[in-house]
Amino acid sequence: MNQLTDKIQHFFERQAFGVCTHLGEKLGVATSSIRLFFIYTSFITFGSPLIVYLSLAFVMNMRKHLRKRKPIWDY
Repeated sequence: MNQLTDKIQHFFERQAFGVCTHLGEKLGVATSSIRLFFIYTSFITFGSPLIVYLSLAFVMNMRKHLRKRKPIWDY
């Protein structure tokens, strides 16, 4: 049973866009605390933090792609 929960946890951590990890590093807070915060507030407010989470994931993804571009004068 423990192996199954480890696989499930690893799957969700890999697929979770890294938003909680990034916020934890920036704020100096444990990643698990941030994840619990999102889970609890999602249950309390019927999913509205999920919209915030996905918005942050989108912004982080766009920033990652924009940073990879070279300036125009380097071509």
